[in-house]
Amino acid sequence: MSSSTSADLHAGSPDDALEWARARGIGALAEKMGFEWVEFSVERCVATIPVEGNTQPVGLLHGGAYVVLGESLGSMAANLHAGPGRLAVGVDINATHTRSATSGRVTGVCTPIHLGRSMTVHEIAITDDQGRRCSTVRITNMIRDLPAS
Repeated sequence: MSSSTSADLHAGSPDDALEWARARGIGALAEKMGFEWVEFSVERCVATIPVEGNTQPVGLLHGGAYVVLGESLGSMAANLHAGPGRLAVGVDINATHTRSATSGRVTGVCTPIHLGRSMTVHEIAITDDQGRRCSTVRITNMIRDLPAS
């Protein structure tokens, strides 16, 4: 259903929203990092990235990798919420890293804190393969109308 708009997906199935997200693309950086969608809706977005290939020189998942995963999830969720003819852009992001991942995959679960007409705030909890929280990312997106063509 690649012809669906984000407004259509609010009432549609989660599979339709996930298909929309995959068709839209996640961007070159997230693709290079091995980003994979698991679930996608306005209420909850889930994706993973591998630790391997995204590490610091000492073998820990790079802190920036947590932020890329969080921003990718939060921005896509905000754009789905924004609807057709609107664009969500990040204006603030922060992350608190509480554990280091050294192998396997990490999973980001994005949930909304605030879904407004002009602003969204999402929290992304990122866990390792054992379900232990490694990082908490919070992103604020501003929603703007796209310029008329």
